[in-house]
Amino acid sequence: MNLNIDNTFIDSLPADAVKENTRRQVEKACYSFVIPKQTAKPELLHVSEAMLEQLGLSKEDSESDTFLKVFTGNEVYENTKPYAMCYGGHQFGNWAGQLGDGRAINLFEVNHNNQRWAVQLKGAGETPYSRTADGLAVLRSSIREYLCSEAMHYLGVPTTRALTLALSGDQVLRDMLYNGNAAYEKGAIVTRVAPSFLRFGNFEIFAARQDVENLKNLVDFTIKEHYPELGKPSRETYLKFFKEVSNRTLDMIIHWQRVGFVHGVMNTDNMSILGLTIDYGPYGWLEGFDYGWTPNTTDREHKRYRYGNQPNIGLWNLFKLANALYPLIEEAEPLEAILDAYKIDFDKKSFEMMRSKLGLETEDVFDKSLIQDLEDNLLLIETDMTIFFRNLSQFKKENYLEGTQIVEGAFYKAEELTGEVINKWQAWFQRYADRLQQESISDESRKEKMNSVNPKYVLRNYMAQLAIDAADNGNYSLIDELFQLLKQPYAEQPNKEKWFAKRPEWARHKVGCSMLSCSS
Repeated sequence: MNLNIDNTFIDSLPADAVKENTRRQVEKACYSFVIPKQTAKPELLHVSEAMLEQLGLSKEDSESDTFLKVFTGNEVYENTKPYAMCYGGHQFGNWAGQLGDGRAINLFEVNHNNQRWAVQLKGAGETPYSRTADGLAVLRSSIREYLCSEAMHYLGVPTTRALTLALSGDQVLRDMLYNGNAAYEKGAIVTRVAPSFLRFGNFEIFAARQDVENLKNLVDFTIKEHYPELGKPSRETYLKFFKEVSNRTLDMIIHWQRVGFVHGVMNTDNMSILGLTIDYGPYGWLEGFDYGWTPNTTDREHKRYRYGNQPNIGLWNLFKLANALYPLIEEAEPLEAILDAYKIDFDKKSFEMMRSKLGLETEDVFDKSLIQDLEDNLLLIETDMTIFFRNLSQFKKENYLEGTQIVEGAFYKAEELTGEVINKWQAWFQRYADRLQQESISDESRKEKMNSVNPKYVLRNYMAQLAIDAADNGNYSLIDELFQLLKQPYAEQPNKEKWFAKRPEWARHKVGCSMLSCSS
């Protein structure tokens, strides 16, 4: 196994002066050196061959003993120094102070084909940022992260990636529902990969501590390494940097809304400075279309991170990042202008996204009301978002009366499709048919375009839970089945049709299928 190591992050930025791996406040440093925990009996369960290739590794490499040891934390790769990053963050709207990589350990950076990748282990043991936790991860959360990060990539959503999923061979104590019933579970480790794991919180911690020198060091480094097109560091460049982060954040969230993904924990320490989906904890996909749905039990009361509020939270988090960058700019007005532009851009891009989901290429003054009426209809009775939009592509503008039959499979209780409900749907389909008459595109071409933005297969919570339940019993085959399925989310895959289905009734309130805790 031969990796082209490029330790730019640790070579360019200040390290924690304290070498001991003890919980503490880490001052004037971007990271702390830390060695992963030795595990009892590591076992590789799955490897993403696409990510192997990105790192310059082969399938043969992945079958070596060195590969197993390095990517489970049992061996430190030559000429590398593993580390955990220091950052803070706003959690559920409140400043939480220092947080940091509490259960992530960055192994090294790899440069392959002029692309740099940071490689880290999640669940490889304690760090100075672990606070009261053990720094470990369990199999269920690791399966969810491994499958979802790769699935999101193939959906076209900006995301961190995953390289490996492994068992540690250790038992890990977890209170899954935070109800006092802790139990031992299989320990696991995921290897996560991204151009950078820098978060809004990495910048916030220095601003909160009024450490402007290191704030500037980190911003300058980030621009040089990840936004070089913006030019040399200056006040104007910092504003361009904030604008670019704002744009990328919005684009990511528009993609979330498009596929019905709910992150679950949009704290500022979970917001990537590169606009990548990061930290797959209690996430979920909409089953029934519902703006108010959140997959996070911690968020059950206030629903801060609900589906319909994700764009607003993106803006709120960017406001906190603007505050962190303010000491380098010392003028609020240009930062506020960028935040104001986010609101305008959201309305525009969200509208464009919904028009693409409906297969509309030309613009019409009544499109917004057509979309609003559709969203109102989707809330009339429980309607599966993924199935609805996928099946909608089969609609023929010549016969609007067939509309409700085409999407009937999306309704959880089709027997409720009566009276006023069906009248509203038929009225909408008539409007939609009239609107499609204005398009020059054929029904077949429209279907193709709609099917390229409306996925057929997403990682529904019940699907992940089936893989978790099987894995708990020592059967790991479903992990690969879902992994292969989700590599082609827009393809028909006729032999995988069983996964194109509404959430089964047994999963409606089952733990892991409806809502999850942050430890899930």
